[in-house]
Amino acid sequence: MACTSIRPSPVSPLADLSGVASADLQARCAALEQENAKLRRINAALIERVESIHSRGDDAYAAFQHSVVLSEQVRERTDALNQAMAELKSSNQLLSDARLRAETAHQHLIDAIESISDAFVLFDDRQRIVLFNSRFKALWARSRARIGTGTRLEEIRRLSRSTGLVVEAQLGREGEPSLFRLQDGRWVQVSERPTREGGLVILYTDITEVKQSEALCREQALAQKSRLLQRAVDNLSQGMAMVNAEGALELWNHRFLELCGLAPINAHRPFAEVMAESELEPLTPESRDANGKLLRQVEVRLFDGRMLEVRTHPLPTGGFVNSFTDITERHRQAQALCESERWIRLITDHVPALIAYLSADLVYEFTNKVYEEWYCWPRGAMLGQSLREVHSEEHCQRLEPYVELALSGESVTFEFAETNHSGQERYMLRSYVPNRLASGEVVGIFVLIRDITERRRTAEALHQAYQHLEQRVRERTTELTTVNDQLRREIDERTQMEARLREAKGEAERANLSKTKFLAAVSHDLLQPLNAARLFTSALLEKPDLSGCEPLVRNVSNSLEDVESLLGTLVDISKLDAGVIKPDIAPFAVSELLENLATEYRQVAGSEGLRLDYLPSSALVRSDVQLLARILRNFLSNAIRYTAAGRVLLGCRRRGNSLSIEVWDSGIGIPADKLGEIFQEFKRGDTVQRKQDRGLGLGLAIVDKISRMLGHRIRVASQQGRGSMFAVEVPLTRRAPRVRAVQDSPDQLIERLSGARVWVLDNDAAICAGMRTLLEGWGCRVVTALSEEDLARQVDNYHAEADLLIADYHLDDERNGVDAVAQINARRSAPLPALMITANYSNELKQQMRELGHSLLHKPVRPMKLKTAMSHLMERGAGA
Repeated sequence: MACTSIRPSPVSPLADLSGVASADLQARCAALEQENAKLRRINAALIERVESIHSRGDDAYAAFQHSVVLSEQVRERTDALNQAMAELKSSNQLLSDARLRAETAHQHLIDAIESISDAFVLFDDRQRIVLFNSRFKALWARSRARIGTGTRLEEIRRLSRSTGLVVEAQLGREGEPSLFRLQDGRWVQVSERPTREGGLVILYTDITEVKQSEALCREQALAQKSRLLQRAVDNLSQGMAMVNAEGALELWNHRFLELCGLAPINAHRPFAEVMAESELEPLTPESRDANGKLLRQVEVRLFDGRMLEVRTHPLPTGGFVNSFTDITERHRQAQALCESERWIRLITDHVPALIAYLSADLVYEFTNKVYEEWYCWPRGAMLGQSLREVHSEEHCQRLEPYVELALSGESVTFEFAETNHSGQERYMLRSYVPNRLASGEVVGIFVLIRDITERRRTAEALHQAYQHLEQRVRERTTELTTVNDQLRREIDERTQMEARLREAKGEAERANLSKTKFLAAVSHDLLQPLNAARLFTSALLEKPDLSGCEPLVRNVSNSLEDVESLLGTLVDISKLDAGVIKPDIAPFAVSELLENLATEYRQVAGSEGLRLDYLPSSALVRSDVQLLARILRNFLSNAIRYTAAGRVLLGCRRRGNSLSIEVWDSGIGIPADKLGEIFQEFKRGDTVQRKQDRGLGLGLAIVDKISRMLGHRIRVASQQGRGSMFAVEVPLTRRAPRVRAVQDSPDQLIERLSGARVWVLDNDAAICAGMRTLLEGWGCRVVTALSEEDLARQVDNYHAEADLLIADYHLDDERNGVDAVAQINARRSAPLPALMITANYSNELKQQMRELGHSLLHKPVRPMKLKTAMSHLMERGAGA
């Protein structure tokens, strides 16, 4: 049975693959045909044998049986052959489909490379062309080179050089494209990339427009630099002219034309021709003076009296640059200096003192007339002479130590005995003052010599008179000594009394400071049991059914609030006295503070039968929001406490750069003679509240201390029987504060906390129990522990699932909650958000909590604040 062969396309890589499959099928078909021919021969031989046996007529049954076996074998062979032919037919069909897909893919490939805007060529592993597009063929259109399938890469490179197609080449580094300029002026970028089979893909990209754009940019940059250079030259205060190697004027500025008196000129004119039109001689690097010496600088006086300095500077590339400077003012200053020197010499010549100036080499550079006359030298003859040439060797040796001190930078004044030309001994007061440069180097010595002979003689006469006076002074001293002894004894007695008074005052101050420091230090221990009690009462109040005990529990809660208020007041006043509290100043919107206070105290005022009105404000202020809130809480508490009926008003008004936050009431008022006492400690007015008032009279004392700490002014105005006004002035700011988060309702907070897994770490068992009771009432699943080891045992060494960690800052064994949280989170794959509870109000701890990302609550903890903080932490943890 014949097998049809399929010839693959010679240009398509996909056709090559189908050709391989066709060759395999043809081989299988040939093998089957040979097997079929063999079976035919066997079948013919068997039939012939059967027929021959039948003709002989012996053993017919055996022959029949043998023929049946042979026919069965023939049938099996025939079935196998038919099955092979069916498979071959199916394979031929698949091969036809594959060839059709290959041809389609090949056409798509041809269309794809034709759509490329660049010239494209593909080489096989033998560097022969397999495929290319029309743009590649167009590159060789103007040459006689014949490029086609099978052309080698080396031949293409040789043809590009021999045909002159490439005029200029810029070969790139390994892995980078190369640039070629063609004979028609175009630029082509050649990028090569190897294929997986060892072949090569080359893209030829036309970048003529890019190269033209780069050339244009370079020309524009050069033009811009030229304009900038001309502009810079035009703005020089000196005239400037640049001459090229051929002697032509290349560059100049307007100052050059102005100083030389020239009209506007054209470029590339000979420099000598241009200078011939001015009143100046041209100066070149080859110009020489009358003695044949090269001139680099000349000074010229113009007809109008101006002085001009001309300098020439040769250029390394040939040519030179001349600068023209108007030195008229400098010349006048030099003349003025000469005139000043003449006046100075005239003045020093009439000064009755010897004045001279020595250089660092001890050479006279200036002497006045008196100096020269004293040493009997002609006028001006000492100038240029050294010190040893003017004076004798003995004189110089006596002066040498003082001269060395002056040359080392030290001013020296000393008396020196000399003999004048008349033979008289005179005493001279010499002063050597070093002349220093800005660097500190001494370049000379100013010498000033004055005759003090008469003053010396007068001093000797005074000394003798002093000797006579000494005896009289000693007598008077003896008398005064006796009186002084009596006064000294009285002074000693008074000194001892003052020392005892100071000791007593110091002991009192130390005792007071010790008291305040003690109260500030033990605030944690004082608030610890109160915090536990507050947690228990809060948990009881949130129970839905108290069986008639709600009034009792609420009375206990109110009593705890009173204790908390009294104890908090004592602790706060102690902390303020001890300097423990430090303000944390920051900008914030005053409405955030006042709205909360108005909401809180509106209920308190309503329980007393009063009305609290609040006027909102949109102002931004800078202060410590917690301390400012403490001031305003005292104002509002006092206003409600001392008002029997009427209303209380909370509002603000602007005063320049400050905001006055004011609390008005219609209460009993304050007598005018008591206004100075209300800010003293333990001073209270007559309360009008119906219930018992447990205040200590420390509220306004705390207000006074906090306001001084913050630098805020407190104002008070009152009329007895009509009411009072308390105000605090806070500086305004324009800086935007942090955006206040939207407050959730208590029900929303409870719903968010329901099912939360909370770990509580506190070394106080009562607080752990109270916290468990309170949190479980909110639907939380709580684990409490007295230590880190206790917590680790309960929560699988901190690996159990949890949503929040609440820790006390003060733990046992001098440990703190910050270290405990760090240790717990270090063992977990995901850190727990932490809420720190403490009685420490320091700004350092607040800043540390901000940096670590923990929340902070102060004892005693209020349930509403605890709910809000826990909800915020859990929401932030879920977002992370």
